[in-house]
Amino acid sequence: MTTNNKKPRKQQILEALAHMLEVSPGARITTAALAKEVGVSEAALYRHFPSKSKMFEGLIEFIEQTLFTRISMINDEEGTALDRCQKIIHLLLAFSERNPGITRILTGDALAGETDRLRQRVIQLFDRLETQLRQMFRTAELEEGLKLVLSVNETVALLTAVVEGKMVQYVRSEFKRLPTEAWPSHWRGMIDGLVPR
Repeated sequence: MTTNNKKPRKQQILEALAHMLEVSPGARITTAALAKEVGVSEAALYRHFPSKSKMFEGLIEFIEQTLFTRISMINDEEGTALDRCQKIIHLLLAFSERNPGITRILTGDALAGETDRLRQRVIQLFDRLETQLRQMFRTAELEEGLKLVLSVNETVALLTAVVEGKMVQYVRSEFKRLPTEAWPSHWRGMIDGLVPR
């Protein structure tokens, strides 16, 4: 509790929101309930965030910063494009697993009834991820001679669908069906189907 008091109030609010999204699957979060969770008045919430929408945006910014900083580090590592792709997808699934409430934002579950701008931010996040994967595979086709069964666009669409599907299963199971469950064998199965022998 003492450590929580040392955190900036803005961070406390975002962590409380993420926690409430985790412990109340399917429930809509009100600012009154959030203020109670943080231990402040609603007015105090609005001193840090002008609206609940801005609080969700704060969590989306956290997601983007966390994921894309790590993805950039993975892209700088040695290894094949397939190795880096596997690490990136595992990163996404592990991030989801460690942040159940935030996964509700990524799947759109927590954004029902919120502004369209929030859903667009999540769409842009996945678009940015797909762009990075497409770039990685196109470079690998030229530099590594990588050959794929499907086109680069179709391959990336399939990989993204798998990631999103595992996240949706996680939310739908109320965080019991872990996104990383059986991941190594799922990855091997996908690669066997995506890369011709």
